[in-house]
Amino acid sequence: MKQELKENTGLPSSLLWILAIIAGISVANLYYNQPLLNLISHDLKVSEFSANLIAMTTQIGYALGLLFIIPLGDLYKRKTIILINFSILVVSLLTIATAPNIYIILLASLLTGICSVMPQIFVPIAAQFSTPETKGKNVGMIISGLLTGILASRVVSGIAGEYMGWRFIFYVAAVLMVVCVIIIMRILPDIPSNFRGKYSDLMKSLLSLVTDYPQLRISSLRAGIAFGSFLALWSSLAFKMEQAPFFAGNNVIGLLGLCGIMGALTASFIGRYVHILGVKRLNYIGCSLLFIAWLSLYIGQNSYAGIISGILLIDIGMQCIQLSNQTTIFALNPKASNRINTIFMTTYFAGGSLGTFLAGTFWHWFGWSGVVGTGIALTACSLVINIRAKK
Repeated sequence: MKQELKENTGLPSSLLWILAIIAGISVANLYYNQPLLNLISHDLKVSEFSANLIAMTTQIGYALGLLFIIPLGDLYKRKTIILINFSILVVSLLTIATAPNIYIILLASLLTGICSVMPQIFVPIAAQFSTPETKGKNVGMIISGLLTGILASRVVSGIAGEYMGWRFIFYVAAVLMVVCVIIIMRILPDIPSNFRGKYSDLMKSLLSLVTDYPQLRISSLRAGIAFGSFLALWSSLAFKMEQAPFFAGNNVIGLLGLCGIMGALTASFIGRYVHILGVKRLNYIGCSLLFIAWLSLYIGQNSYAGIISGILLIDIGMQCIQLSNQTTIFALNPKASNRINTIFMTTYFAGGSLGTFLAGTFWHWFGWSGVVGTGIALTACSLVINIRAKK
């Protein structure tokens, strides 16, 4: 049932739960391909590097969607934008499922990335309409749903790929998007826009926000580069696990995502402590956990204990970094919440694309040591930005 929303007065828990679940289902579209890259490589007879471009192209598409589509949430009805994007996703996912070659997959993956940005409209809704004391908790809940979707997608696609082939999961994803369209039409209220003017004026205002708020630049960069470190692991893990000594099938590779879900579920808990510990301190904690994670992934690279420990630590560390930075930037200008989130998340996924590309490149040249080196280098860059930041 639709309910009217008023700024800073609170979100109904039922609506918050539904938004968190749909956030997870929709963002999963970005990550279904990652445990399947080895299967796609074998099936289409392309190199591992070429298959890795599918993951990178999807991330680039997501960054483009964040930059050019999410700002529309301040200009037009958010419900309309969400419904249009979910409808396009049905087409793009079916295209991937039926694609005869990698070129069509790359094009459809770009479109899938562009249109899978809808959870980033849900996050500003949670921030804008929650009461001040529940803002961090509610944003954390949406992020928990989003991250659970990211990690669960790897589990589901890995298992489905092992037993049903890599195309099956994309048919399922298309059906889920149809279900999401029906639910959004029924439960999401119409939310008034926050910006008066043309789309060109809206896009120009993005540059003004970047110029006017140094904290927005710092938060976006240190979180985005850390996310590159995070995705360096997940975009290369399938290639690592199919080799000796594991010789793991895609079902096992997918199940490793369950380890990450434990980290994702800490997001709501961490969100409660953003204002207590402060952004800078949580970033130090997050970077420290990322360093320890990569150390575990290198030293224990031939054991499940080392891999699983690394996955757990890197996910919890990433929550500390993302949540601390993302939750606090909305206070800079609440009326521009969608545009502020656009700047943050565009930088975030540009960093993710960089990490995916570098990990794929250095895997090709140096194997797992190259991936670990990429993760450590990107974490170090994020740490340097945090050291130089005022807060």
